[in-house]
Amino acid sequence: MSQRSKTTDEIQAMREGGKILATIFEGLKERIVPGVSEKELDAWVDSEIKARGAVATYKTSEVNFPAAICISVNEQIVHSIPTDYRLEAGDIASFDLVISYKGMKTDSAFSVIVGEKPSGAKKHLLSLTERSLYAGIDAIKGPTYTGDIGAAVEKVLASGKLGIIRDLVGHGVGHEMHQEPEVPNWGKRGTGVLLQPGDTIAIEPMATLGGYAIVSEDDGWTISTRDGSLAAHFEHTVLVLEDGVEVLTRL
Repeated sequence: MSQRSKTTDEIQAMREGGKILATIFEGLKERIVPGVSEKELDAWVDSEIKARGAVATYKTSEVNFPAAICISVNEQIVHSIPTDYRLEAGDIASFDLVISYKGMKTDSAFSVIVGEKPSGAKKHLLSLTERSLYAGIDAIKGPTYTGDIGAAVEKVLASGKLGIIRDLVGHGVGHEMHQEPEVPNWGKRGTGVLLQPGDTIAIEPMATLGGYAIVSEDDGWTISTRDGSLAAHFEHTVLVLEDGVEVLTRL
């Protein structure tokens, strides 16, 4: 199913919003250190969003999430509410942010190892998950099937023997935070929805060092690995072009 077409001004608003989001992430990465609390990071992100003339989409009536950003740690995959927990060296922390700028939404996420140089299995998890994101992006050569993207992501993750989360997917984004089509992180080339120039989607591989099964926590938001294995999450909002792709959420 096609997305509602966007005007030139709406696409430009997404470009501008994506740059704001990327700039906030650059500042956030400098603040992710052992001892900082999730709530302190959330408060900083919230203030930066407001200072840049944007809106924290998660806090709007569209979502009603109780914070500006999702901060998920270790076995938590996505949608975790920031708490008083203070990050510890060696934690894998994932940050997922959606902002609205001039009425248009952009969505991005990244994972880091707190206070340590990446090594071993944790490095493997993060590097392969991020690499799979860019493999999915590189699969877009103009009009592209969502299955082409999923197949490219899956190939990288499967090569590293990582668990591929199947119950959570990427999605269209722009006028709303979550729009059609769904963009799974697995698939078969030439299948799914055919994306057209002007479509904007969020590609977001989520992978684990264990299995792919998930569990919803009692807070009603957090989704974690069922087996307790570590998870990683990377995401960009991209614009499909006539002959390629434009990443909107990076500097």
